[in-house]
Order: sequence, then C-alpha cells, then structure tokens
Amino acid sequence: MQHDKLCLDHNNQLTGCVENRRWIMKGVVYATLNIQGSCNNRCDTLPDDAEWAARNNANILWMQQTFEMARTYRAAAIMFISQADPGWDQSDGTRAPLRDPKTLAQTDANPDGFQAFLVALRDEVVAFGKPVAYVHGDSHYFRIDRPFLDSKGRRLENFVRVETFGDNQANGNNDVHWLKEFVDDRSREVFAFQPQIVPANRTAVPAPPKRGDD
Repeated sequence: MQHDKLCLDHNNQLTGCVENRRWIMKGVVYATLNIQGSCNNRCDTLPDDAEWAARNNANILWMQQTFEMARTYRAAAIMFISQADPGWDQSDGTRAPLRDPKTLAQTDANPDGFQAFLVALRDEVVAFGKPVAYVHGDSHYFRIDRPFLDSKGRRLENFVRVETFGDNQANGNNDVHWLKEFVDDRSREVFAFQPQIVPANRTAVPAPPKRGDD
C-alpha cells in the first residue's frame, strides 16, 4: 500500500492512498491506481480540484515507483489496474474524452483530469521497453487494443489497453462477463487474454444447448 500521506480524506486531511497497491507474481509487477472516471473528480458531481491534485501526484509517484521496482527485480512486464477510461486518442468520443494523441491534451472544454498522468506514464512505457498492460473499466465496452502513441505519433507496441466488460441489463445488454489472463514471462508479449462469456448473461444469441440436449 502507498502509506505516504499524499492523498486527502473527506476532511481534507492528508492520509495514505489506500487504494494504491502493488505485488509481484510470476515475473510481473502488478499495481492498482486510484484513478476515477468522470474527469477524475474534476467535473461531474461535487468536483474537488484539491483532492484531485493530491491524488494525481500520488498516482504518478506510485506509477513511477512501480517501474523502478520492475527494473530492480528485472520483471518481464507490468500490469496497471484502475477504474477510469482516460481516453487515449481521437477514436471514441462516445466513451471517453478525445485527446490529441501526440500531446495527450483533452480536446473538449471539460477539465482534464488525466493528461499529466498520461504524459508521465508514456515516458515510463517508452523507457521500460517491455510489455505494459493497462486494465480499466468505466466506459463499459470490452476491448483490447494499443491506442497509446508517442509524441511523434508512433504507436507504442509494448503497451496494451484492456477494458473489461461492463454494460448491464438496464442498458439493454447484460454484458456482465469476465476475462481470463494468461501470463508467460518467458514469452515475448507476456500477457494473453481470453473473454469468458457467462451463458446466463447472453442476450442477442442464446446459449448453445448442452451436449445431449440437441
């Protein structure tokens, strides 16, 4: 846990950042980051710039220290896990902020709660060179892609974004499924992912009959 008193509690008192955690397993460093949807607490309901600023600086430090740990232990890869979809490029404004993929600046008029973190993350991903996976939810659309570009517009091939399932029955789908992660620290990509569809939650296509029922 990030014990340093860098985050603000509900009384605006500095406290440890309890949601930031880190562990090592099978040659991979894993870290959670308290990065929230809806502008990272800079817009939506009851925005709080002071809370955001403290937590954002803590998240950046925790992320940078994760890369330091990975280098120290000669880890094969890193996986970050957070809640927010910060937006990575200009491809999907319906689910995340659009941003200039070179500067990582948000292109709409809303407060940008993610740019500083994304710029710092990109610097570390480039310097690390090994696989980095970033797992998030928030915008409720399952996808695995490589949306991160460097400052010259070149794709960061060692970075993969994984967005988990999320739509629910109230939105017309019951898109509540899970994702299996495979880790092989001897392989080039280290990570592989396999969606696991829950038969009872299928909507458009019924679950296939069990063997012996057809």
